[in-house]
Amino acid sequence: MTNESVISVLDPEIKPEPNNDGYESVHARSPLFYDLYERKSELKHQTHYCPGCGHGVAHKLIAEALQELGLQDKTIFVSPVGCSVFAYYYFDVGNVQVAHGRAPASAISLWATPDKIVISYQGDGDLAAIGTAEIVHAANRGEKITVFFVNNGIYGMTGGQMAPTTLVGQKSTTSPWGRRPSNEGFPLHMAELLATLEAPAYIERVALSDNKNIMKARRAIRKALEIQRDGAGFSFVEILSPCPTIWGKDPVEARRWVLEKMTPTFPLNVFRDRRPEIPIGNEPPQRPVADVLEIIPKAEANDKPQHAHHFKDVKIKIAGFGGQGVLLLGQLLIEMGMREGLEVSWLPSYGPEMRSGSAHCHVCLSKERIGSPLVSRPDVLVAMNEFSLRKFAPEVASGGLILYSGASLPADFAAPGVQVFAIPAAEIADRLGSTKAANIVMMGALLEETECLAPGTAFRVLEDKVKKLDLLEIDRQALTAGRLFIDDQAHVGAVSQPDGFA
Repeated sequence: MTNESVISVLDPEIKPEPNNDGYESVHARSPLFYDLYERKSELKHQTHYCPGCGHGVAHKLIAEALQELGLQDKTIFVSPVGCSVFAYYYFDVGNVQVAHGRAPASAISLWATPDKIVISYQGDGDLAAIGTAEIVHAANRGEKITVFFVNNGIYGMTGGQMAPTTLVGQKSTTSPWGRRPSNEGFPLHMAELLATLEAPAYIERVALSDNKNIMKARRAIRKALEIQRDGAGFSFVEILSPCPTIWGKDPVEARRWVLEKMTPTFPLNVFRDRRPEIPIGNEPPQRPVADVLEIIPKAEANDKPQHAHHFKDVKIKIAGFGGQGVLLLGQLLIEMGMREGLEVSWLPSYGPEMRSGSAHCHVCLSKERIGSPLVSRPDVLVAMNEFSLRKFAPEVASGGLILYSGASLPADFAAPGVQVFAIPAAEIADRLGSTKAANIVMMGALLEETECLAPGTAFRVLEDKVKKLDLLEIDRQALTAGRLFIDDQAHVGAVSQPDGFA
């Protein structure tokens, strides 16, 4: 018997061939494995797995099934943290390594690639602990992926800590007296747990304990892959596997321990083998993106504003207390930017308070794609109160603009190299009939001073977003009042600061 590959003679399409000695090779390395397992020079004569480890057998069975089904070129192997992570050293297929427990989530996104077979290969410390949420929800949605769950009842790679599947009474580095249900709870039965869900198509538990059970595992692995190939749904095979090194047993004893100790707790069984009945007829209507986002109302589709943007990008920070319309002002600006064909972003930041807590948002308007929505050096600061003025004024870029909602600036405030306007937005809005419109007064001032967006676009956005007619009229007047204040009072009656800026 050679040491060169796993070609299974159980496949009728593969015929054994005589070797140079006249013997027939009934086993050979599968073409799904790499020709060379690259390792450091001092380790080149051994694999990553310990003698007697079940991962090597599981690898062989998966490789045989993929070969017989002709799926090598379509397969993507997803391996997370743990001993399973070494799979990419051996399988000559697409390989993706992912964070601890996140294999199902990543596998789902990879499955979206047409005609691909996606395998999530996970251990018990990964799937049944940090990855519990991912596997449960992937199964509950009936995602068309295949999951091979290698359960050896222990954390192997990290040194033998207790796993969710560690047996009652089994000792580990974190349960030196043995697992106690009163303290650590009972072992987690993942196959049974997932079988309570409606969507999975196939769930089976097998064991790598002896030749008979290994052949049953081979059939289960092949069937799981066939189900995914046929698009039938979610398939899950739990594989009880020996871990001789961490268990402190020799390989033969470890395999016997799987059969005698593990299977009574984790009985071998087919827990689900049926095609799920998914209700049909509830598909959402298909609509264009612009229609869904209401970027351009249908009535204005041929009347897109042609405002000239004399900038590459504008970064704006709007800050104040909760309830002052800080976040809404930012949302209105990005809606206007979208309607004028700009790239936009809006990033809110606020405390837990519903009212009176601090709040601010970052707004980017750009002719090019925006790399980050975070604004650390704003070109424009809209400060709705003194606290925000003092907090964020030092961040404003040199040559930038500060619009402060107040009758006058604080006596001790100075912002060298920055143009500052004090606008009595609350008083103006109050005279118009509602102090809630103070943020719209500030928007009018911003548009007039920077000319970054067209006032006409602002009016159209307000008409679409404000549903109460009386408040809409106040907002229209507030927008105009903010623009007029900049033209008629701020520039005409500006008082110079010591640095020369108004």
